[in-house]
Amino acid sequence: MRAKEATLALLASGTVNLQNGDSKSTVYTVPTGKKAVVTLVVIRNPTASLAGGTDFDIGDGAGADTWKPTVDLSSLTAATDHIIIQPPATKMTVFDAGDAFGIIPVTGATVDADATMDVFGYEIDV
Repeated sequence: MRAKEATLALLASGTVNLQNGDSKSTVYTVPTGKKAVVTLVVIRNPTASLAGGTDFDIGDGAGADTWKPTVDLSSLTAATDHIIIQPPATKMTVFDAGDAFGIIPVTGATVDADATMDVFGYEIDV
């Protein structure tokens, strides 16, 4: 059994684009033959201030709004900053093989800014 199936694990990490008008950045795609439960996301080390970035959606689908919509990242103003994001305490759907999990700026940063997004959770055999 792989660690991603037996423990909470770092499922994926990648650079995401967070300026207003940027398209969705996909960080994790559920592998074939698996399902996934995402338990938390960390946004860290922005390349510029995310001031003005008051509405980011996180999840799968074109709008990336299935896991945690309307996340305010405007407090991340220094390259050493990070924020830990958890889903709402409501019923959630398990992600299926091929689902592309990421983030999209709805009202993103006012300047060209990227950051690292870490996706934590676990995978389940189908």
